[in-house]
Amino acid sequence: MNPLTQELTGTYSVTEVMIVLLLSFVACSAIGWIYQITHRGASYTQSFVHTLVLIGIIVSVVMLVIGSDIARAFSLVGSLSIVRFRNAVKETRDVGFIFLTIAVGMAIGTKFYLLAGITTVVVSLIILIMTRFDWYARRVVSHILKIQVPNDIEFDSLFDKLFLKYTSHSELLSVDSVHNGTLTELVYSVGMKKQSKIEAFLSEIKKVNGNNRVTLIAGYNSTDL
Repeated sequence: MNPLTQELTGTYSVTEVMIVLLLSFVACSAIGWIYQITHRGASYTQSFVHTLVLIGIIVSVVMLVIGSDIARAFSLVGSLSIVRFRNAVKETRDVGFIFLTIAVGMAIGTKFYLLAGITTVVVSLIILIMTRFDWYARRVVSHILKIQVPNDIEFDSLFDKLFLKYTSHSELLSVDSVHNGTLTELVYSVGMKKQSKIEAFLSEIKKVNGNNRVTLIAGYNSTDL
Protein backbone atom coordinates (compact mmCIF):
# COMPACT_ATOMS: atom_id res chain seq x y z
CA MET A 1 0.00 0.00 0.00
CA ASN A 2 1.25 3.46 -0.87
CA PRO A 3 2.38 5.17 2.37
CA LEU A 4 1.00 8.51 1.12
CA THR A 5 -2.51 7.10 1.09
CA GLN A 6 -2.17 4.89 4.14
CA GLU A 7 -4.48 6.00 6.92
CA LEU A 8 -2.91 7.85 9.83
CA THR A 9 -4.38 7.03 13.28
CA GLY A 10 -7.30 5.45 11.47
CA THR A 11 -8.83 8.83 10.57
CA TYR A 12 -6.62 10.90 8.28
CA SER A 13 -4.14 9.91 5.61
CA VAL A 14 -0.62 11.28 5.51
CA THR A 15 -1.57 13.17 2.35
CA GLU A 16 -4.49 14.91 4.07
CA VAL A 17 -2.36 15.91 7.04
CA MET A 18 0.39 17.29 4.80
CA ILE A 19 -2.14 19.28 2.76
CA VAL A 20 -3.56 20.84 5.94
CA LEU A 21 -0.11 21.71 7.29
CA LEU A 22 1.12 23.19 4.01
CA LEU A 23 -2.03 25.21 3.34
CA SER A 24 -2.10 26.61 6.88
CA PHE A 25 1.58 27.52 6.59
CA VAL A 26 1.09 29.30 3.25
CA ALA A 27 -2.05 31.16 4.34
CA CYS A 28 -0.65 32.26 7.70
CA SER A 29 2.67 33.24 6.12
CA ALA A 30 0.72 35.50 3.77
CA ILE A 31 -1.07 37.02 6.76
CA GLY A 32 2.28 37.54 8.49
CA TRP A 33 3.62 39.30 5.39
CA ILE A 34 0.58 41.59 5.31
CA TYR A 35 1.15 42.38 8.99
CA GLN A 36 4.79 43.22 8.31
CA ILE A 37 4.22 45.61 5.40
CA THR A 38 1.26 47.38 7.00
CA HIS A 39 2.63 47.75 10.52
CA ARG A 40 3.26 51.25 11.79
CA GLY A 41 4.94 52.37 14.96
CA ALA A 42 7.83 51.05 17.00
CA SER A 43 6.33 47.87 18.47
CA TYR A 44 7.05 45.53 15.53
CA THR A 45 8.72 42.27 16.51
CA GLN A 46 9.72 39.37 14.30
CA SER A 47 8.74 36.90 17.01
CA PHE A 48 5.12 38.07 16.88
CA VAL A 49 4.92 37.34 13.15
CA HIS A 50 6.45 33.90 13.75
CA THR A 51 3.82 33.37 16.44
CA LEU A 52 1.04 34.29 14.02
CA VAL A 53 2.20 31.61 11.58
CA LEU A 54 2.58 29.02 14.34
CA ILE A 55 -0.87 29.80 15.77
CA GLY A 56 -2.54 29.14 12.41
CA ILE A 57 -0.70 25.85 11.90
CA ILE A 58 -1.32 24.65 15.45
CA VAL A 59 -5.02 25.56 15.32
CA SER A 60 -5.42 23.59 12.08
CA VAL A 61 -3.83 20.57 13.78
CA VAL A 62 -6.09 21.02 16.79
CA MET A 63 -9.11 21.00 14.50
CA LEU A 64 -7.86 17.74 12.97
CA VAL A 65 -7.51 16.25 16.44
CA ILE A 66 -10.99 17.34 17.48
CA GLY A 67 -12.71 16.23 14.28
CA SER A 68 -16.40 15.75 15.06
CA ASP A 69 -15.80 14.33 18.54
CA ILE A 70 -17.48 16.69 21.04
CA ALA A 71 -15.99 14.91 24.06
CA ARG A 72 -12.52 15.35 22.60
CA ALA A 73 -13.22 19.04 22.01
CA PHE A 74 -14.18 19.60 25.65
CA SER A 75 -11.14 17.71 26.89
CA LEU A 76 -8.87 19.89 24.72
CA VAL A 77 -10.52 23.07 26.01
CA GLY A 78 -9.91 21.88 29.56
CA SER A 79 -6.29 21.10 28.80
CA LEU A 80 -5.63 24.43 27.11
CA SER A 81 -7.28 26.39 29.94
CA ILE A 82 -4.24 25.76 32.15
CA VAL A 83 -2.02 27.73 29.75
CA ARG A 84 -1.34 31.30 30.91
CA PHE A 85 -0.01 34.02 28.62
CA ARG A 86 1.67 36.84 30.53
CA ASN A 87 2.70 39.03 27.59
CA ALA A 88 0.25 41.86 27.01
CA VAL A 89 -0.70 42.66 23.42
CA LYS A 90 1.09 45.90 22.59
CA GLU A 91 -1.35 47.08 19.94
CA THR A 92 -5.07 46.43 19.57
CA ARG A 93 -4.55 45.79 15.85
CA ASP A 94 -2.48 42.72 16.74
CA VAL A 95 -5.56 41.09 18.25
CA GLY A 96 -7.28 41.22 14.86
CA PHE A 97 -4.38 39.41 13.20
CA ILE A 98 -4.39 36.76 15.93
CA PHE A 99 -8.10 36.09 15.40
CA LEU A 100 -7.59 36.05 11.63
CA THR A 101 -4.91 33.35 11.82
CA ILE A 102 -7.08 31.36 14.25
CA ALA A 103 -10.07 31.56 11.90
CA VAL A 104 -7.99 30.56 8.86
CA GLY A 105 -6.39 27.71 10.81
CA MET A 106 -9.83 26.46 11.90
CA ALA A 107 -11.15 26.60 8.34
CA ILE A 108 -8.18 24.67 6.95
CA GLY A 109 -8.24 22.17 9.81
CA THR A 110 -11.90 21.41 9.08
CA LYS A 111 -11.10 21.18 5.34
CA PHE A 112 -12.92 24.33 4.27
CA TYR A 113 -10.01 25.17 2.00
CA LEU A 114 -11.92 27.54 -0.30
CA LEU A 115 -13.31 29.45 2.68
CA ALA A 116 -9.82 29.80 4.15
CA GLY A 117 -8.38 31.01 0.84
CA ILE A 118 -11.11 33.56 0.19
CA THR A 119 -10.93 34.85 3.77
CA THR A 120 -7.16 35.27 3.61
CA VAL A 121 -7.27 37.13 0.29
CA VAL A 122 -10.27 39.36 1.02
CA VAL A 123 -9.26 40.35 4.57
CA SER A 124 -5.67 40.99 3.42
CA LEU A 125 -6.96 43.28 0.65
CA ILE A 126 -9.12 45.14 3.17
CA ILE A 127 -6.11 45.67 5.45
CA LEU A 128 -3.98 46.87 2.53
CA ILE A 129 -6.67 49.30 1.37
CA MET A 130 -7.20 50.73 4.88
CA THR A 131 -3.44 51.19 5.29
CA ARG A 132 -2.82 52.58 1.81
CA PHE A 133 -5.57 55.21 2.02
CA ASP A 134 -5.04 55.86 5.74
CA TRP A 135 -8.67 55.28 6.66
CA TYR A 136 -9.96 56.68 9.98
CA ALA A 137 -6.79 58.66 10.65
CA ARG A 138 -7.24 61.86 12.63
CA ARG A 139 -6.53 64.96 10.59
CA VAL A 140 -5.16 66.81 13.61
CA VAL A 141 -2.28 64.93 15.21
CA SER A 142 -2.03 65.40 18.96
CA HIS A 143 1.19 65.53 20.93
CA ILE A 144 1.93 64.95 24.57
CA LEU A 145 3.69 67.91 26.21
CA LYS A 146 5.33 67.49 29.62
CA ILE A 147 6.42 70.63 31.44
CA GLN A 148 8.14 70.78 34.81
CA VAL A 149 7.65 73.97 36.84
CA PRO A 150 8.60 75.00 40.41
CA ASN A 151 5.96 73.77 42.83
CA ASP A 152 5.32 77.25 44.20
CA ILE A 153 4.34 78.77 40.84
CA GLU A 154 0.79 79.43 39.64
CA PHE A 155 0.51 77.45 36.41
CA ASP A 156 -3.21 77.76 35.62
CA SER A 157 -2.74 80.39 32.91
CA LEU A 158 1.07 80.45 32.76
CA PHE A 159 1.34 79.08 29.22
CA ASP A 160 -1.93 80.36 27.75
CA LYS A 161 -0.28 82.93 25.47
CA LEU A 162 2.20 80.37 24.11
CA PHE A 163 -0.54 77.81 23.52
CA LEU A 164 -2.60 80.43 21.69
CA LYS A 165 0.39 81.31 19.51
CA TYR A 166 1.71 77.85 18.63
CA THR A 167 -1.11 75.32 19.11
CA SER A 168 -4.52 74.69 17.59
CA HIS A 169 -5.79 73.12 20.81
CA SER A 170 -4.47 72.30 24.27
CA GLU A 171 -5.80 70.37 27.23
CA LEU A 172 -4.31 69.75 30.67
CA LEU A 173 -4.31 65.99 31.28
CA SER A 174 -2.56 65.57 34.60
CA VAL A 175 -0.62 67.31 37.35
CA ASP A 176 2.01 65.41 39.29
CA SER A 177 4.61 66.19 41.94
CA VAL A 178 8.15 65.10 40.98
CA HIS A 179 11.70 65.31 42.34
CA ASN A 180 10.61 64.86 45.96
CA GLY A 181 8.01 67.60 45.70
CA THR A 182 10.39 70.31 44.47
CA LEU A 183 8.81 70.40 41.00
CA THR A 184 5.35 69.98 39.50
CA GLU A 185 4.99 68.13 36.19
CA LEU A 186 2.16 69.23 33.91
CA VAL A 187 1.03 66.93 31.11
CA TYR A 188 -0.85 68.50 28.21
CA SER A 189 -2.38 67.21 25.00
CA VAL A 190 -1.61 69.76 22.30
CA GLY A 191 -1.99 70.11 18.54
CA MET A 192 0.73 72.11 16.81
CA LYS A 193 -0.27 74.71 14.21
CA LYS A 194 3.05 74.29 12.38
CA GLN A 195 5.44 71.39 12.92
CA SER A 196 8.37 73.59 11.95
CA LYS A 197 7.75 75.78 15.00
CA ILE A 198 8.29 73.03 17.60
CA GLU A 199 11.83 74.13 18.49
CA ALA A 200 10.76 77.75 18.99
CA PHE A 201 7.74 76.60 21.02
CA LEU A 202 9.86 74.54 23.42
CA SER A 203 12.45 77.30 23.69
CA GLU A 204 9.83 79.85 24.76
CA ILE A 205 8.32 77.42 27.28
CA LYS A 206 11.74 77.01 28.91
CA LYS A 207 11.98 80.78 29.31
CA VAL A 208 8.68 80.76 31.20
CA ASN A 209 9.18 77.65 33.37
CA GLY A 210 12.61 78.63 34.68
CA ASN A 211 14.55 76.49 32.20
CA ASN A 212 13.24 73.29 33.74
CA ARG A 213 12.66 70.12 31.76
CA VAL A 214 10.25 70.21 28.80
CA THR A 215 9.37 67.09 26.79
CA LEU A 216 7.26 66.88 23.63
CA ILE A 217 6.22 63.40 22.50
CA ALA A 218 5.38 63.97 18.84
CA GLY A 219 2.63 61.91 17.24
CA TYR A 220 2.00 59.80 20.33
CA ASN A 221 -1.34 58.60 18.94
CA SER A 222 0.35 57.05 15.89
CA THR A 223 3.42 55.67 17.66
CA ASP A 224 3.55 52.79 20.11
CA LEU A 225 5.28 53.76 23.33
